[in-house]
Amino acid sequence: MTFRMGLTAVLMASLATSALAEPITKPLKIAVLNDKSSVFSDAGGVGSVVAAQLAVDDAGGKVRGQPVVLLGPDHQNKTDVGVSLARDLYDQQGVDAIFDIGNSAISLAVQNMARERGKVLVHVGSATADIFGKACSPTGAMWLYDTYSLAQGIAKAVVQQGGDSWFFITADYAFGIAMQAEVSKVVTAAGGKVLGAVRHPVGTMDFSSFLLQAQSSGAKVIALANASGDTVTNIKQAREFQIGEGKQKLAVLIFYLTSVHALGAEATQGVQYLTGYYWDNDEPSRTFGKRFAAKHGGKMPTHAQAGVYSAVRHYLRAAEAANDNDGLTVMRKMKAMPVDDFFAPGARVREDGRLMNDMLLAEVKKPSEVKGEWDLLKIKSKIKAEDIMRPIADGGCTQLDPPVKQ
Repeated sequence: MTFRMGLTAVLMASLATSALAEPITKPLKIAVLNDKSSVFSDAGGVGSVVAAQLAVDDAGGKVRGQPVVLLGPDHQNKTDVGVSLARDLYDQQGVDAIFDIGNSAISLAVQNMARERGKVLVHVGSATADIFGKACSPTGAMWLYDTYSLAQGIAKAVVQQGGDSWFFITADYAFGIAMQAEVSKVVTAAGGKVLGAVRHPVGTMDFSSFLLQAQSSGAKVIALANASGDTVTNIKQAREFQIGEGKQKLAVLIFYLTSVHALGAEATQGVQYLTGYYWDNDEPSRTFGKRFAAKHGGKMPTHAQAGVYSAVRHYLRAAEAANDNDGLTVMRKMKAMPVDDFFAPGARVREDGRLMNDMLLAEVKKPSEVKGEWDLLKIKSKIKAEDIMRPIADGGCTQLDPPVKQ
């Protein structure tokens, strides 16, 4: 009797284990969850869905003979809406993986949800470094920029150029607060000083009081710790106060090609920022840029949109290789396989989920240098991932999942 019970237990355990790793025998469902109607829609939005569809097309539209279904819900840049949509995608619609998000507060909330369900979540437009730090997940990955790497790449350069006193105009949510904190550390360590900061609501249309406080601080550098539509509005109004034209300079901590396009080279000339992709950087980038523009009304992709293509393409390659739709199994395969695309050729995903992608230091061209509508940037240098990415040991990740060797 004891032997039979023991044998039954072994068989049951074996069945349970095999159930966790079923071959792909049904459509693979993925979703690009981001803001498609609010201030961050130009940076990702519908364009990220276009990029994801290009990745699906490049996979032949199928994984292991099963069709790939792509969804594109709009979280409207609202945390409660984003969390509700993610729960529905995972629990009711059977989505296997979610991509982009583009809002750090929503990313942190959904990260925990995906971890509990063993589902893949790849953050692209979101930036808080906690995603691969204290909020890390064995099924989560960070694909583009983060607050730590942006701070390391920009702040040191600006202080070295003489910008040793800073004032922050900060978006009042997870990304902005984290960005200010990270940059402040780098500025102080480099011998500079932070003279003050002010926070603004996301989507505000009047920055005048914030700009006046920044101007009166006497800081040499006014740092914009905001993103997308907020940054565009902020820069437009800063020019009205002649900020960025005299002794006080603007430091734009996160920026997009669409923002440069919206403002024009006249207003943004000389602005430097880190980007993960620029359409005219090399031939593979140009090829993707032209394909994307043909599907998206002539608009060239932002680095977030290019990052979504890369993340989706790598996920589909990993699912194909693993012959599995289990989140942990596919993420382990994503860590084992090098990225094979124009965005991050040969890059690897670390144990904490951080893609070790190089970044580009870009500068907005002078109006006289611009030769076409989207000919807006010049690449000053490439910054290696290992020089700006936070070491795993410093991140506080307690849920490391080592990559599986092939």
